[in-house]
Amino acid sequence: MVKRYYQSLIAGIALAIIIPLLYFAFLALNNDDVDTAAVKTQYEFVTVNHPIQPLPTITSIDERWVTLGKALFNSPLLSKDNTISCASCHMLDFGGDDGFSVSTGVESKQGVRNSPTVLNAVFNFKQFWDGRANSLAQQIDGPIHNPVEMGTSWQDVTEKLSQDTYFSQAFKRLGINQVEAKHIVNALTVFEQSLITPNAPIDQYLMGDNNALSAQQIRGLAKFNTFGCSACHQGRNIGGNLFQKLGQVGDIPPELADDKGKFDLTSDPLDLHVFKVPSLRNVAETAPYFHNGAIKTLPEAVQVMAKTQLGRELSPQDIDDLVALLESFTAPVRH
Repeated sequence: MVKRYYQSLIAGIALAIIIPLLYFAFLALNNDDVDTAAVKTQYEFVTVNHPIQPLPTITSIDERWVTLGKALFNSPLLSKDNTISCASCHMLDFGGDDGFSVSTGVESKQGVRNSPTVLNAVFNFKQFWDGRANSLAQQIDGPIHNPVEMGTSWQDVTEKLSQDTYFSQAFKRLGINQVEAKHIVNALTVFEQSLITPNAPIDQYLMGDNNALSAQQIRGLAKFNTFGCSACHQGRNIGGNLFQKLGQVGDIPPELADDKGKFDLTSDPLDLHVFKVPSLRNVAETAPYFHNGAIKTLPEAVQVMAKTQLGRELSPQDIDDLVALLESFTAPVRH
């Protein structure tokens, strides 16, 4: 009697262990979400006593997903006619944009807004000029469906990637047998999280290297703060963390006035000509400037901002000093 009791007890315990193991093994074979999530990207932040904060460095990132995301970022298979990739409008070695006033998409169609840099975009509080996306992952959906950008659908993209030898194998190596939009978004997001430019001269200076900036750049930094530029362009991305109305003090130049900004999304009169403040990271490499690329040079952009946002007329020396400072915001991208 006792022997049979213990035999039954052992058998029950064994079944209690084996059945869950079999269940989770079944899930692993039939559920693409199991063991396919990227390791969360982590950064090491340094805080200083200044309106501008240094960019962090990456301490942990899933290089498997970075590699796949980079391949997707450069692949024209993400567009309707296989002619446009993310890299077409975001050239990583040239400031993270394309150098045109507005970008050209499928079938040679042109957009209406300047392509923002993808570099350090992970540190923006919103994405797009009007802030309509709350995250990098949400942002990716926009260009895919926009008829003047990639002009396609997730169904078409996933079918093409599934039929492509390289991508089908690359996803399988990550445990994904059935490619879905969420997997593509995940890979592109992790790759974009890697596109940061830490250790610019401004960062080195803020962290204690007094020789990182020239005398002119140090003058420019003092003016940047005292003139009021840092009221909007501050934080780690030197911008990208709030909305602001263009024409806050002075009149908007006619060449910048057609776009109504956030108003087109909300129809709220308070949002007329309101845009996300752009990051000034690598700004010396991202001409032309403003939401429609109408301002061609950095000195012109500085002058326009001083008049329309601060109500200031800058001297040639002021402009030169500020431009010199802006050049110190540039650093090479990690990719």
